[in-house]
Amino acid sequence: MAATQVNSMEECMSVTTFASTVFLSDSKSSTKMKRSFYAAKDLYKYRHSYPNYKAPRLPNDYRNLRFYLNKIPLIPDGIFIEEILTKWRGNYDKLEHNHTYIQWLFPLREQGLNFYAQELTQEEIKEFQSTREAKRRFLLAYTLMLDFYGIKLLDKSGNVARASNWQERFQHLNESQHNYLRITRILKSLGELGFEAFKAPLVRLLLDEALCRGTLPNMLHSTLEYYVYTIRLRSHRRSLLRYARQHYQPANTFLWGPPARRRGAEAGPGGRVAEPTPERERRGGDPHRARSPLTKKDSVG
Repeated sequence: MAATQVNSMEECMSVTTFASTVFLSDSKSSTKMKRSFYAAKDLYKYRHSYPNYKAPRLPNDYRNLRFYLNKIPLIPDGIFIEEILTKWRGNYDKLEHNHTYIQWLFPLREQGLNFYAQELTQEEIKEFQSTREAKRRFLLAYTLMLDFYGIKLLDKSGNVARASNWQERFQHLNESQHNYLRITRILKSLGELGFEAFKAPLVRLLLDEALCRGTLPNMLHSTLEYYVYTIRLRSHRRSLLRYARQHYQPANTFLWGPPARRRGAEAGPGGRVAEPTPERERRGGDPHRARSPLTKKDSVG
């Protein structure tokens, strides 16, 4: 993650307002930002491997694995993975406007917008993780999408940095919010298929660009509300949140991070609220629920 470090705190402090954040005006005309309860609930389920998960009724024919072994094409387009990996790289118009490939490249144990794509199962995940050819192609698919976003993979540990085309691609990404949903899916799929360690470096870079360098300001809300919370290891999540809290302006509006210590408190230091979880929902709902700029389909792409 060293490639995403900023030179000084002053560089970060220069960015103080972000157009993508949702604000709700109170009676005193001040502004308050609210957490998305849906996002918290969705990502809680993901991080805990989908409690109460029910396997799809359709026979498990390992369709995602066979696609990555180049044995079947994606449906409905009839395109094989090798064609995507060899002919689509750098074809940014195709990657932008085709909406059926992302569910095949980055499968989940959730239904996406392409109903021809099949959800992962536990058995298929285990088989995928033990298949070298599938994992090799999966990493190539990841680098394909990173290049589309103006990012390059540096090493086998998942470290990332700006690519040579970053200015053009960041400008596009900042104005292309449907790609934010794709990134949520990519991060989740990395965790499902054995590349959990690759997530934190990417999220750190996006935080740095959105929060400190001001190149992706429209992505800040999605990064804090969604991307950070795809990371399953709590210490890594909290490290990223500490980094964000250190640089976020205005500081007293930072809402993400550990819940308030005092029982029953509406908000903790810095205006943070207790993180919504399914347990809190069962105890009587979430008093901080608010509409997010993203819809219910956001986390699946």
